[in-house]
Amino acid sequence: MSHRLGTGGRLIDRTRPLDFTFNGKTMRGYAGDTLASGLLGAGQTLVGRSFKYHRPRGIVASGAEEPNALVGLGEGQRFEPNQRVTTTELFSGLKAVSQNHWPSLEFDVGAINAKLWRFLPAGFYYKTFISPRPLWKHVYEPIIRRSAGLGKAPDAETRDIDRYEQLYAFCDVLVAGGGVAGIRAALEAAQAGKRVILTEQTAHFGGRAVVDGYEIDGQSAESWID
Repeated sequence: MSHRLGTGGRLIDRTRPLDFTFNGKTMRGYAGDTLASGLLGAGQTLVGRSFKYHRPRGIVASGAEEPNALVGLGEGQRFEPNQRVTTTELFSGLKAVSQNHWPSLEFDVGAINAKLWRFLPAGFYYKTFISPRPLWKHVYEPIIRRSAGLGKAPDAETRDIDRYEQLYAFCDVLVAGGGVAGIRAALEAAQAGKRVILTEQTAHFGGRAVVDGYEIDGQSAESWID
């Protein structure tokens, strides 16, 4: 089972506590936490339900590859569904809600599907609910979407009220990933006179080399990257 380490955390400042809520319950993390580490630190290991059988699911990864811990963030006109807790930086006042369950995360009626697995093979609904045709739109589809859907899309009343900037950029070399290999490739291309864009999905460069404490050219990975 996933859990939070009692010490360590290169980016965590344990002198700066942050309060947030998960399913209406107030919890506490620290500056530098992800929502994932904040949840684990608060003892919240159950974060969602599986897509089809609604089995209980916890956090299994640490980045964008996390398949289970998808939540809705915010509320009202600033609500965003399907956000990964492993890539969401914790901030004071953050509000998160779990998805794909009813009536609650801990007690989900949809979990009965796990008992009926013999009758729910892949693709069964395409044949079972194809007729009578009028029932598909008004009965079958709404029920299936409600039971198997993930996040709830904002409706017209809660549509996003923010505006976003767009950037158009051009380069000779585009490097995907700001780990050690990506930084070295970008540096050498730039030194060769190329226009370079280095992209990184997280807020910090270095990747696993920094986290695992490797040395590069006789110095720590963090110092080398700086």
